[in-house]
Amino acid sequence: MRASAWRIAAGRAVNDSTPNVGVLAIQGDVEKHLAALERLGARGRRVLGARDLDGLDALILPGGESTTISKGLTRFELVKPIQAFAEAGGAILGTCAGAIMLARQVLNHPVATLELIDVEAERNAYGTQLDSFIAPVDEPAGDSVEAGRFSGMECVFIRAPRLGGLGPSVEVLARVDGEPVLVREGRCWACTFHPELTEDLRVHRALIEDFSATAAA
Repeated sequence: MRASAWRIAAGRAVNDSTPNVGVLAIQGDVEKHLAALERLGARGRRVLGARDLDGLDALILPGGESTTISKGLTRFELVKPIQAFAEAGGAILGTCAGAIMLARQVLNHPVATLELIDVEAERNAYGTQLDSFIAPVDEPAGDSVEAGRFSGMECVFIRAPRLGGLGPSVEVLARVDGEPVLVREGRCWACTFHPELTEDLRVHRALIEDFSATAAA
């Protein structure tokens, strides 16, 4: 089932092409993500329950504290609904702690995850909040033929995870100092930095373009 089926189930008009993107509102800078989506002409929505997924094309899992987010996914009974959303073709972007939530396995104080991307995420891999930094994407930007679209992007890292143990179907779209910082498997994206904290909208735009191209096919 494609993501458009979610629109139909929610009673949306089929000819309404405005992207609907949810932002998980358990914790994190939800407002910054919603502002980025608004700048791109998308319709943003806070997600705190399974019904909030109805009609969405994509879902963003923002940064924050991964233990808190993991517990919140269980408390709000969102684990299986989000997994079903992904299986039905919905696109998902996890940023920083959100990327941890998408990983197959977590190192350094493991937490329960959605297991939607075949990677290992190491929590707090670069140190504490005091070790936060900004760095540009390496040149060339990554291993994918599409990776050039992230060339020169500045990345904000705050208690960021490191991604390793990448499965064979995981694409690396951007690296910083040789480390993968933006990866994709199918329509699930994991980003170890905070794209919502800069004026550069390329990560959010790529998420929208990804599901828009599939819907138009």
